[in-house]
Amino acid sequence: MAKVSEPRTVEEFIRHGARLFGNARLWFGHGTDNAIDDAAELVFFGAGLSHEDAPKVYSRELAAGQREEVLQLFERRIRERVPVAYLTHRMWFAGHEFYVDERVLVPRSPIAELIETRFEPWIDASRIRRVLDIGTGSGCIAVAAALALPEASVDAADISEDALAVTRINIERHNVASRVRAVRSDVFSALAGQRYDVIVTNPPYVGSEELAGLPDEYQREPRLGLYGGDDGLDIVRRILREAAQHLEPEGILIAEVGNSEAALIDAFPRAAFTWLEFERGGGGVFLLRADELESAAG
Repeated sequence: MAKVSEPRTVEEFIRHGARLFGNARLWFGHGTDNAIDDAAELVFFGAGLSHEDAPKVYSRELAAGQREEVLQLFERRIRERVPVAYLTHRMWFAGHEFYVDERVLVPRSPIAELIETRFEPWIDASRIRRVLDIGTGSGCIAVAAALALPEASVDAADISEDALAVTRINIERHNVASRVRAVRSDVFSALAGQRYDVIVTNPPYVGSEELAGLPDEYQREPRLGLYGGDDGLDIVRRILREAAQHLEPEGILIAEVGNSEAALIDAFPRAAFTWLEFERGGGGVFLLRADELESAAG
């Protein structure tokens, strides 16, 4: 049998990593959905390369130090079953790079597409002055919204002080400290009297059964950011119950509930949810206008 040659080039390392990940039966879903993309991110990061230089660097041979760094990243990905973003401390969201670590969920929400379109056609972007992001985590939604809406101020709320520490890193990195405020708040608890044109949230929505069956990679994420009670809707119910006190008359509420969509529909059969569709995939995101909140108040 012919001996398999050791990888030397960028492309060879990507394919080598993908084979290792496939054999190890890793789980994907934290920004990528396949072994090739996971391996590519680790190769480019470990070798100090920019994704913008692909594909012209695919044939580049890695130096010994680069090869060692990449192989160590591959080994950690397999041994620890840790999402790639926790190894590189970076993830892209709505076209921007964010710092992430184990204190926050890895950004991956389809809400990014709504931010890129400045929440249109659901609201006139030119009149958005205040945005609230509930359960901000890394701050990716709040910061990206501020970058897309330069006339708006944004409150980035989270119950976790650890998460807010990461939020503040990203606020500073993107130079939006004058317009984005990190607020420790249990949903609306610290926001009495505040009203917003857009309330957007990717809250904890994983139910007990789903949580127990999550792959190891998801178990690496903070439980506080995932678990939403037995049916996944504990936090969502609070948001629906209290949002009317914080939304402007022409405002909108956008919330991601993921696989708890069916449970939400069953729990609120009268609610006038608009379920949004996304060009790049993903779902389980609803929109309610201010005048529709009463339909979901029960």
